[in-house]
Amino acid sequence: MILRPEPGNAVTAARLRDAGLKPLSLPLFEVRALDWTPPDPAGFDGLLLTSANALRHGGSGLAPLHGLPVLAVGGATAEAARTAGFAVAQTGATDVADLLQDAPGFERLLWLTGRDRTTITHPPLAARIAATIPVYASNAIPLADAALLRGNVALIHSARAGAQLAAELDLHAIPRGAVRIAAISGKAAAAAGPGWGAIAIAAAPNDEAMIAAARPLAIDP
Repeated sequence: MILRPEPGNAVTAARLRDAGLKPLSLPLFEVRALDWTPPDPAGFDGLLLTSANALRHGGSGLAPLHGLPVLAVGGATAEAARTAGFAVAQTGATDVADLLQDAPGFERLLWLTGRDRTTITHPPLAARIAATIPVYASNAIPLADAALLRGNVALIHSARAGAQLAAELDLHAIPRGAVRIAAISGKAAAAAGPGWGAIAIAAAPNDEAMIAAARPLAIDP
C-alpha cells in the first residue's frame, strides 16, 4: 500500500511492479504550491533542497537562484535539481543534518522546503541556514477506503506519513495489528507508534531499500 502523494506514488508503484509485487495506491497527502518570493541570491552561498517537491512546485521563483550551488538530500532530489538547471555541489544519502555535517564550506544556506518539515535540532548546523522559505505544502487528505489497509503492507515514506496513518486507522477503528508497515527510516517507524502486525525498516532511505524490506512482509505475513 503506497501512501505517498503523487507523483511519487506512481513512481513507487512502478518499482513495486518491477519487483514482482502488486501495488495499491492510497495517498495520505496532496501536494500544492505556495506563494513565495525569491530573496536576493547574493545573500547566500548555497541552496539547500530536501525534497524534489521544492523543484516541482517552486515555479518561476527558482530561476533567480540558478547561480547557487545545491546541497540535496537524496538522489531523486539531486536529479530533479539538475533537470531544473541547478549545479549540485553535494548529495546526502540520509538526512539534512548529516548532509550539513559533510558540507562544512557552506555557511549561508537558503532552504527551500515544505510547510511541514523536520526541525534541525543541532544549533551549529541550524545556524548555517540563513533563511528558510516554504514553497509547497503537503496537505493531509482523508483515506479513500481505510478498509483496504487490512491485511496489507503499508509503505511509510516519512515520519509525518507514519503519524497520519496511525491517526487514520484509529479514526476508522481499524486495529494497527491488522496492518504491517515498512518504513523508510527508524524515525518514520517511531512516528507511527506501536501495535503494528509487523514492522520493517529500510536499510537505506530510498524506494529500493523499502521494497526489499517490505517483500518478506508481503510474501510471508
